[in-house]
Amino acid sequence: MTRKDAPSGQDRQVMTGAQALVRSLEELGVTDIFGMPGGAILPFYDPLLASERIRHILVRHEQGAGHAAQGYAMVTGKPGLCVATSGPGATNLVTALSDAHMDSVPMVAITGQVNSRAIGTDAFQEADILGVTMPFVKHSFLVTSADDIVPRVAEAYHLASTGRPGPVLIDISKDALEGGTQFSWPPAMDLPGYHLPGRPNPRRLAQAAEAIASAERPVLYLGGGLNRAGVGAADLAELIELIGAPFVTTLTALDVMPSDHPLNLGMPGMHGTVAAVGALQRSDLLVCLGARFDDRVTGKPSTFATRASVIHVDVDPAEISKIRTADVPIVGDLAEVVPALTRAYRTATADNGPADTSAWHAEIARVRATYPTDWTDTDDGLLQPQEVITHLSRAASPDTIWVTGVGQHQMWAAHYLDFHQRHTWLTSAGAGTMGYGVPAAMGAKQARPDRPVWLIDGDGCFQMTNQELATCTLNGIPIKVAIINNSSLGMVRQWQTLFYEERYSNTDLHTGADTVRIPDFVTMAKAYGAAALRCERLEELDEVIAQANAINDRPVVVDFIVSADAQVWPMVAAGVSNDEIQHARGMSPQWEEE
Repeated sequence: MTRKDAPSGQDRQVMTGAQALVRSLEELGVTDIFGMPGGAILPFYDPLLASERIRHILVRHEQGAGHAAQGYAMVTGKPGLCVATSGPGATNLVTALSDAHMDSVPMVAITGQVNSRAIGTDAFQEADILGVTMPFVKHSFLVTSADDIVPRVAEAYHLASTGRPGPVLIDISKDALEGGTQFSWPPAMDLPGYHLPGRPNPRRLAQAAEAIASAERPVLYLGGGLNRAGVGAADLAELIELIGAPFVTTLTALDVMPSDHPLNLGMPGMHGTVAAVGALQRSDLLVCLGARFDDRVTGKPSTFATRASVIHVDVDPAEISKIRTADVPIVGDLAEVVPALTRAYRTATADNGPADTSAWHAEIARVRATYPTDWTDTDDGLLQPQEVITHLSRAASPDTIWVTGVGQHQMWAAHYLDFHQRHTWLTSAGAGTMGYGVPAAMGAKQARPDRPVWLIDGDGCFQMTNQELATCTLNGIPIKVAIINNSSLGMVRQWQTLFYEERYSNTDLHTGADTVRIPDFVTMAKAYGAAALRCERLEELDEVIAQANAINDRPVVVDFIVSADAQVWPMVAAGVSNDEIQHARGMSPQWEEE
């Protein structure tokens, strides 16, 4: 989009660059900002204090500001906004920017920079944040003139929220914030080379529809792009049910369709369900909507779904055929492609109908019944993490927003939570960022204060960003935290169990020991002003969850002491074919030969 001429006849007001920045954010409809002040960004914080439309949430670490902005964006669909000062303040945002980039989350990060005359001199708290973040942002701007602040902010929001969403960085020098400028809105935007995809190609849609109609073993491969594009739930359900094909949902798409939909095979990939992994492997056609064939789904790419033709739909042309060659490539906005594909499929099947897929459905039903996603109890008498998550899900309202950290608890949550509505599942997928959970939950709750927000976190992840509980308490953001406390870095420990002959090198965290807990999460939570509970026995599990659900005036932390020996199943070991998936009971799944 390129707009070179600002509308005429508008009043122009003289103000500082910092005041213009605040006004620009107000004009864009920003109501919440997560950040921390410091020297270079301080000129912005002075006029921000006078804003009646923007609430600033003071975090305890800039990484928390970035993840909170992500959580905010993922439940609203609008760019989340975070602010940091120069140098270490800015570099502390890098992890969150990388995470947002990998998962296509719309976010705008504003960082202060030293005076423009000092850039490149190794001035106090100077960092080349544009250079540092270049691989992790959709675009970045260095602003050294007050006159450039307003158009750059407008362009950043446009870039972050259109096409394939992503993080955009605006680095503003201190003298630009302090300098004078004339404010008018809307500004002229000039983004040469930035072009959004046009309407989906009708010929490609017809090819896709014909391929689906003739397929005997089709599978719909649904990715997080469906959430990011805002595809209507009714539109997607209509396409799925019209085609009648089973579907799999990637880790970022678990909430795009209800968990109990009869065609839903669950999550594919390294820790996917046997039915989802096996169906992809034996499919004769993959219809990929907003997914990118990442390595956690494909395993060894040369052995992934070798019998299948591929229809690949994505808003980003760079993803088409990047990993797996698409037989029918379609570049377009999924919000337009999904209903268009429905219409094309109706046309393609109007005369002769689709191919017979009854044998395919029967085989999938047999595999689902034979290899359910379940677990085997450990013999140490401790709670099983899978049952904790199952009970949490049963006690939750359908509109509950679920957030996770990264690791075993993330995979168990993916399998044992039930999803009923869109935008109720937040997790770090592509980057796999430990510490994502607490601030992301905080951002989600700030955006949706009327909805319950439960974070399922690990004892390792929780210790990385739990300081944001103080932020939650002081700002009236009552998230609920379930710590799946196995006293270890669980996923790493599982790999040591399976591949390193149980040599547990540096994975014991000592957080759930019977005698000494370091730290004691109950004591820690109380110190942050949160309610704190602990659960160690199955017979008290439902009562503890009920107590947590009843507390809504402050954050709640529940320390669930679970077995360190519990493992995530199914599993495909790294570097092998998905055909070698292993079930919880040690079975190697058998499919009928076609």
